[in-house]
Order: sequence, then structure tokens, then C-alpha cells
Amino acid sequence: MLRKTILVRSLTVAFGAAAALPAMAQQAEPIQKVVVTGSLISRADKETPSPVQVLTADDIAKTGYTSVAEVLSNLSANGQGALGTGFSGAFAAGAAGVSLRGLSVGLTLVLIDGHRMAPYPLSDDAQRQFVDVSSIPFDAVERIEVLKDGASAMYGSDAVAGVVNIILKKKFNGFNLNADAGNSQHGGGKNYKIAATGGYGDLENDGYNAFISAEYRHADAIKLSQRDSEDWASGDWTRRGGLNLTRGVPNAGNSFLTAASSPFLYNPAGGVNNASSYQFLDPSCNFVKYRAGQCTIRDEVSNLQPESDKFNVIAGFTKKLNEDWTLALKASMFKRQSTNSRGLTAGNAFSPITFAGYTALVPGQTPAIVNRVPSTLLAANNPLNQLGVPARLYGYIPGVPTANQQDNSSTATRFAADLNGSWMGWDIAAAAGFAKVKTETEYNGYINRTALYSALNRATPFNPLGGNSAADMAAIAPTFSNEAESKLTYADIHGSRELMQLAGGPLALAAGVSWYKKELNAPPPDLLAQGVAGNGSAYVFGEETNTAAFAELSAMPIRDLELSASARYDHYDTYGNSFTPGAKFKWKAHPMATLRGTFAKGFRAPNAAEVGNASSTFSFHAINDPILCANGDRTTPGNVPAGCGFTPAFVQITNPDLEPEKSKSFTLGLIVEPLKNLTATIDYYNIKVKNQINTESGLPDYVPSYVRNPAVPTDVAGPNGTLITATPSVGSIAYATSSYVNSGSTQSRGVELDLAYRFRAGDIGNFRAQLTFNHMISYKLEQLGDEYELAGTHGPSVVSGNTGNPKNRAQLTLGYEKGPLNFTTTLNWVSSFSALDPSIGVNDCADVAIGVGGRTYFANNNNITPPEYCKIRSFMSTDLNATYKLSKNLTLRASILNAFDRAPPIDVATYGNAGNLTSYNATLHQAGAVGRFFSIGASYAF
Repeated sequence: MLRKTILVRSLTVAFGAAAALPAMAQQAEPIQKVVVTGSLISRADKETPSPVQVLTADDIAKTGYTSVAEVLSNLSANGQGALGTGFSGAFAAGAAGVSLRGLSVGLTLVLIDGHRMAPYPLSDDAQRQFVDVSSIPFDAVERIEVLKDGASAMYGSDAVAGVVNIILKKKFNGFNLNADAGNSQHGGGKNYKIAATGGYGDLENDGYNAFISAEYRHADAIKLSQRDSEDWASGDWTRRGGLNLTRGVPNAGNSFLTAASSPFLYNPAGGVNNASSYQFLDPSCNFVKYRAGQCTIRDEVSNLQPESDKFNVIAGFTKKLNEDWTLALKASMFKRQSTNSRGLTAGNAFSPITFAGYTALVPGQTPAIVNRVPSTLLAANNPLNQLGVPARLYGYIPGVPTANQQDNSSTATRFAADLNGSWMGWDIAAAAGFAKVKTETEYNGYINRTALYSALNRATPFNPLGGNSAADMAAIAPTFSNEAESKLTYADIHGSRELMQLAGGPLALAAGVSWYKKELNAPPPDLLAQGVAGNGSAYVFGEETNTAAFAELSAMPIRDLELSASARYDHYDTYGNSFTPGAKFKWKAHPMATLRGTFAKGFRAPNAAEVGNASSTFSFHAINDPILCANGDRTTPGNVPAGCGFTPAFVQITNPDLEPEKSKSFTLGLIVEPLKNLTATIDYYNIKVKNQINTESGLPDYVPSYVRNPAVPTDVAGPNGTLITATPSVGSIAYATSSYVNSGSTQSRGVELDLAYRFRAGDIGNFRAQLTFNHMISYKLEQLGDEYELAGTHGPSVVSGNTGNPKNRAQLTLGYEKGPLNFTTTLNWVSSFSALDPSIGVNDCADVAIGVGGRTYFANNNNITPPEYCKIRSFMSTDLNATYKLSKNLTLRASILNAFDRAPPIDVATYGNAGNLTSYNATLHQAGAVGRFFSIGASYAF
């Protein structure tokens, strides 16, 4: 069960403390105080001025999930801009990040044991740094505290929307073994996990504790081919008013010319409807079969969920130095390996007319178009060509993976030392640590076009049917690798003490200083940077050093009134200084009602990807070439069909003069306890971020200056729907540059309700229920004086995986326990939302597929989206989990995720999935893509 703030059981489980239970209150033990995320001063009561949600290890286990990323993805406060592993086209493919209040992963600070962690080297959208929560070991988690309030006054940069503090085990005595296995009903996704934790020593009696925990988890991939009979995973849109985009099917969207299961030569002089224009190289396909859509290639490589292996180990040693001081040392290694495939792409097919070249992105150099092949036609005397005239070659390159594939390995290592004690009336906490995240990526399926066409045009040409030499394949489709590394070194110290007693309670002070240094070294793979085997890849080089001083003052001037103020001063060697204050209050106005509220300023410092030596290429929406397809109609004589409804590329440029993003936020909440065992909290939140760092191409006034390829002969629309080969006035668009700029603001406002109830029914058993409901009142994006209301829409679609911005999310947990049996039902609900995105000018339902998602499902109808796809319907998954304590040592468990096998709703406006053959939202509705999932497990402890 997911719980909010420091609930009684949270305190008892996490700290073994007396936590205000009536039975405990009768004992003479002193009340245990704890420090909660968002404050430096310890407290005894269970509710804080800030909204804090606590997920204990027990709560997490009862979800039925086996990874931290899955648990956090269902938070009701997790919104637009969140990053999931189902988005195979992400810059940070394979990783997962949290986006509180829908303000992106870059404005949510993730801590481990209250300290910063080195960010994932591959930034979200090659811009926003974040901590990969998919690599966190599940069984090592003691609890997770989610602060849903701005906290830069405590933690500095990035803590704008809130803080996720993942607290790992600090001590363990005994031995515990966990094993789990699961499988999906519809195939793929089979997983198993085994974890063991052992520890020795009692801190109070022996003066020390040492433990080690190890965990291994494997998950099979879920392939698109295992779900392609479903509407949301089928490329055939013909019965829905669109095209059949299945690979190998000729249609109006590809001018009836496309790579199929058999390579073929084509003479454009004869026209697409003339069988004599074609020469099929494999007898398995011919003109009749081809035009009937019977030479298709099933996509068996795209992943809805990547295959992954995770191995984690964490070791800790805690030593009681004396009565007042304790030293805790911790070392950990989190390793994740995953395979990410984007599916069958044009990059793996022959270029039939010309190859425009790759865009080289070499650090320190201007982007350049390189390795052009002006004509890829096979000459009339080529041994492969029986048509007697220069001919085009269509087909997929044999012996090459049918997808651009990246095998990604991420290793996060962390060493931390915490010293806690008392000195001259001060409670002192000092810490130092080092963290490093290293990614190693192996690339397959990338093509050296100059080598390919050199081989095709020699005396003994490259064979399009396969059987080519190893030397040819190594030159044409090289396998290469790359490494990227992110480092963080930190040290901090702070102290707190009570200064005096006021009428209502103590006046307490906390103060401290901190220092950290971030280093990012993420070079591009050389063959991509040079434009040899693909377009230039993202790269980042840079570092930043931060020093800060901070303080917090807490007072209870009268009974039942708590006031606090905090402030932090940060100095960055990259841009200068930031000062961020904050204030909070909590007033118990009635024994059953408490009012609380907060105010905070916040900031996000520009990072190395924005101000350092960095660049990347990206795309996010489809356009019509303003010259080659000005009216958007691919059949208009003179238009170039390839320039209609295509997705242009942009080259990102950094800006050393960027200033930090700044925010103001406040919350106002009410805590009500009208009945015994019934607690309700309702909190209003309002966060406004100004001076945001955006890429120019996403701004309303952006006028691209396109860099074009040279004009070469290509397909041009002729009279009466025909195609002719001609040289247009200009070449196709290669790219446009887009710089980072400070511009505009985003304001997120909403209300979150948390309702918890427990009922003891005697011999029948105990019941519990908890509802967490988040309603977004408004999500306003302002750019250049124009304001866009995006709550309940698909905007801002340029961010991350084009997640969408539903107004409502809820999680309902129902539990029952009696003796050794515990049963939990969890319902995760996401409301419906519009496919429109006013922030990029898409206000008409007819434009959502092409204009927001960049999808050409309806290219046969001038890309007009049918009205039934203007709304993405609501989605709810129901998860069932049962545990049974068979003996003192052995516990059995079983779960069914998405028990009612709900399919994901169709979403034509997102690109955040496995490619254009899928039309679902992988961040919001991934449980539907997986389908009903069964798992069993057991724990043995002694």
C-alpha cells in the first residue's frame, strides 16, 4: 500500500521506533524523532508542512512489481515528460526517469540516501540530466520518500517540482533469500529475479553491523511481432481509413514503391503500374504479389519492452564509535544491460535513386553533409540489371540487422561515508562520496553507403540476395562501440540543535555547507561523428562545481502552530550564484483538522549539454517542405512526394550565455482525521518555472534556416497522379540548426487528495484502503507573450517521449489481511486526454497524427486524421497480489498484473513508443502493451 507522509507503520518499519500508537504511548520510552526529506531538523509527528509520500519496502512488495522504475511510474504525481523503457527511440533508451507535476525529469531531483547521484550519461532529449531509476536494486530499498514540493532551499538545483529520495538498507541482521518468476499471457516479457541479503552484528550490543545484498533480474524482450494482431500494434490502417504501413506494402504514402521481401529493380520510365518496369531478383515475389501486398516483411525486431539483465550488489558497514558518534560506510554497484531496437527502417534498405549523405557532427567542428552518393542507380551493364536501362534497386540490405540496434550496458558505482553524532549540543551529520555511471554501447545495423554502392558497382557486384563475403559485410555494416561516463564527487556537513523553548515548543536551527563536482564525458561514436555509417550522434563534454551554504529555522511560537524558514546560497563556476529561500507552516486548528502550506523559490542550473561542448540531432514532428510540397498534397504536379509529411532533422547548438531556470511554488493543504483510522489530506500546488531553457525549434516564432542537399533527379508528381523523374529546383532538407535559449514559462497547478482508512473486523480480519488522486487544474505554457493551456492535451509534445498531459491520475489500493494471509488489489487509472497540442499550433483534430505524432497513417487522405482519434481514452490496470506466511521463515507470494487484460488505448499523436507500426503511449499505458502478467515468488528468512 502506498502511503503519504510518515505514517505510523512507516516509522515503525523504517526506524523501529515508538510512533504514537496507543499501545506504545503507554510505554515510558522516549519519542523517536526522525529527519524527513525536505528538512534538516528532526521531528516526531507524522505529518509535515510539505506533502510527502512514503513507500515502505512492504508497500513496494505488495504492488506485485519487481523493479523500482515500475513502482515509480504509477505515482499519481508522475506526469508529462516521464521517461519509460518502452520508448525505444529515446536518447536515453533503456533508462527510466520520474517527472513530478509533469515538469520533466530535469526538474525532479532524485537522491539516494539523501545525497545526489551521478546522472545518467545519456541525457533525456540529449538535454535534461536525470538519475536512471531502472537500475536501482529492488530488494535493497528500505523506503522511498517522495517530496511533492519545491526544495531548492534545501537541495539546490533541480529540486523544482519535488524530490524522490530512495533510501537503501542501512543495516541488516540475519539472512534473507527472495526468488520471483513471471510471464505474460500473450508472450514475451518472461522474467525472473533472485536476491539475497545477509548481515551480522547488532549495533547496540556489538557496536557494529555489516551486511551485503545482491540481486539479479532478467527480463525477456516483448517483441512487436508478439502483439501485432492488436489494433494498437498493427501497421495496417486500411479498415480505419488509412494506409497499410506494414513493411513491403506499396501504397499512396510511398508512391507504390517500397522495399519488400524480395529485392527488385525498377525502371521509372515505364511507370509503377507497368509489370515490365520491374525485375524481381527472388522468385518468391512478383509484380502481382507485390501490388497485392503479399511480399511483406514482418517486424520481428522492434521491442515494446527491451530485453534486460540487471545485477546489483550493495554492501554496508556501520560502526558505533562511541555513545555519540556512528560511522556508516556503503559501497554499491548497479549494472543494467538492455537491447534497444527501433525496428525496420529506411536506414537498412537500399537507396533507390540517390543518397544525400550523412550529417557529420564532429566535436568542435561545424556540421557537414558528407559521403554523398549522387546516383545509386544500377547501370544498364551491371550484371544484376536485366532491364536494359539504368534502374533503381529496392529492398533490404541482406546480412544486416533489420534495425538500428544498440546493446546498452550501464554500470553505476557509488561509495558513500556518513558520520553522525552529537557535539556541544549540536546533532552533526557529515557525508562524503563518489559516484560514477558508465555506459558502454555496441552499435549494429548502421550502413556505410559509400562502401555499399562501391560494392554494388564493381565487376563482381555485391549480391542483394545475400551470401556476400565477411569482408564486404564488415565494410558495409560495421559493428562499433562507444563509452560515456558521468561522475559526481560530493561532501557536505550540517548540524541542528534546539536553541530555546517557546510557548508552543522548541525553536530549532540547522545549518550546513556542501560541495559537489559533476563531470560528463560522453563522446560520439567515431563512425557516426564522421558521418561514415550514420548521422552524427549526441555528444557532451563538460563539468561544473557547486559550493553552497544553507540554513533552516523551525519554531513553534504558540501551541499547535509550526513555522519554518530556510534559505540556500549556491555558487556555480559555470554561470554564477543563486539564492533560494523557502517558508512553511502547519497549524492544528482543531483536533481533527490541520492546515499546512509552503512557499519556495527554486532553480535549475544550465548543464553541460546546454552550455558545454555538446551537440545532437533530433526530430519531433512532421512538416511539408515549404518549397517541394508547399500545399501538402503529394499528387499536385511539380510537388516532390518525399517532401510531403516528412520529419525534418535539427542539429542542436549549445549556448554559453544561458541563465538558470527559476521557479516559485507554493502549496496549501488540509489534513483531516474525522474518524479513528481515517485520514484525508488534500493539497493544492502551484509551480511556475520561468526563464526556461528551450530549443529554438520548439518556439512559435522559430523560422528555420534549412541546409539542403544538392538537387538531384528524384520522383516528382506528374499529371493525373503519375510520377516522373525530374530534378527539382532545390534539394531535400538535410537539417536546420536550433540553439538553446532562455524563453517563456510553464505553470502547473493542481490538487492532490490522499485518503487512507483502516478497519479492524475482529476475527474476520483487517481491511485497509488508500486512494491517491491527482487533478491537474491547469498547465500553462507561455512563449513570446502567447499562452497555451495544455492540461488535458498532448502538449508539450516536443518534450521527452511526447507523453501527453492527462488531467487526472489515481491509484487505489485495497487490502485485506488475516493471520498469515495478505491480499492487495491496486488500481492504476489515467484519465482520457486530447490529442491536440496548441503549443505547436495543432488545434484541429484533423492534424494530430501528422502534426503532433509525426505519423503518416492517413497520408492517403492528405494526412487528415479521422475525428475518433482526437481523444485518447482513459486506461486502468488492476493488479492483484497475495502473500502467505507459510512458516516463521518462509513466505509465498503470487501476483497478476493487469488482471483484466486491458489493452492500451490508441494514441496516434505520440512518437514515444516502438515506431510507427505502434500507436499506443508507452509511458502512460505500458501495462496494456504487456497485457496480463503472472508471477510467483518466495522469501526465506532466518
